[in-house]
Amino acid sequence: MNLKCSTQIKLPEVIDNVEDLENLLSTPYPETIEDLTSVKGDIIILGAGGKIGPSLALTAIRAIKCGDLNKKVIAVSRFTRRDIAEKLRENGVEVIEADLSDEKAVDDLPDVENVVFMVGKKFGTIETPEETWITNAYIPTLVIKKFRKSKIVVFSSGNVYPFVKIWSGGATEKTPLNSVGEYAWSVVARERIFTYFSKKFGTPVVILRLNYACELRYGVIVDVAMKIMRNEPIDVTMSCVNVIWQGDVNNIALRALKYASSPPRIINVTGPETISVRWLAETLGEFLGKKPIIVGSEADDALLSNAAECFNLFGYPRVPLKRLIQWITHWIKSGKSIYNLPTHFEVRTGVF
Repeated sequence: MNLKCSTQIKLPEVIDNVEDLENLLSTPYPETIEDLTSVKGDIIILGAGGKIGPSLALTAIRAIKCGDLNKKVIAVSRFTRRDIAEKLRENGVEVIEADLSDEKAVDDLPDVENVVFMVGKKFGTIETPEETWITNAYIPTLVIKKFRKSKIVVFSSGNVYPFVKIWSGGATEKTPLNSVGEYAWSVVARERIFTYFSKKFGTPVVILRLNYACELRYGVIVDVAMKIMRNEPIDVTMSCVNVIWQGDVNNIALRALKYASSPPRIINVTGPETISVRWLAETLGEFLGKKPIIVGSEADDALLSNAAECFNLFGYPRVPLKRLIQWITHWIKSGKSIYNLPTHFEVRTGVF
């Protein structure tokens, strides 16, 4: 993968290969380079082997190279996919293979001034709930004790919010938490643990409540598009969703370091639209040349977030919804590979 420095974000009409996709996903914005200039010290990304972590690590190293900054990027994960670890190493990211549920492994990590915490477990909660709680509540305890003197960006989820009326504009950062299901409860626990120790140690923390990151290989839009391609019914009971391009998420996460505070600052991260699932299915169907099979009746509430504060701090997302739909439908029609990791956005019971 050839990492290039560029201060202009060019959005192609279509994306035809993985290299171009990953290059775009990991493009640092000029504001990101500028903000990292004001952030002292290296960056460690915990849980860097997941869906977002590799492109976030590459965004960080590209921003550092483009800005000629004196920083390192360290990626930590079990890295069950060996190709991810190798790709990061090839591009200048230092890789540490570690199980973050092991207290000694966490203690042995280098002291780094800036931490991005991406560790989390959602799917499989119903089968092994104890693993979800270890991942989402115990590991945060180990991490903030280790990095109590660092700035920490914590990835959280919009699942901590209750369903809100679809005409409400979405839950804001001030909406009382009243989450649905055990996964969401464990995410609330993650936030509470970081908040407690942030106050106790004075650790600057920012919590990003994300839903839903999308790229061409996974996400809500891919889920709906694949149902159309497979002639599977699309349940519109969860009537509306929010989505955001993953490349925008990567840049927001790095820029958020400068907003870390004690007690933690909360920021909703998602796109600006309240998207009708029915409209999304019909629009995807037009691009794919297939009529979607729509079932169910739209509820008047849904899991929605209001990201006005995010846009106030970081500006609006670079990739508009229609362009993202165009990219995804071209990718799928061309037979390109996807991750086959459905979001289950339509679940209203909180059971994952």
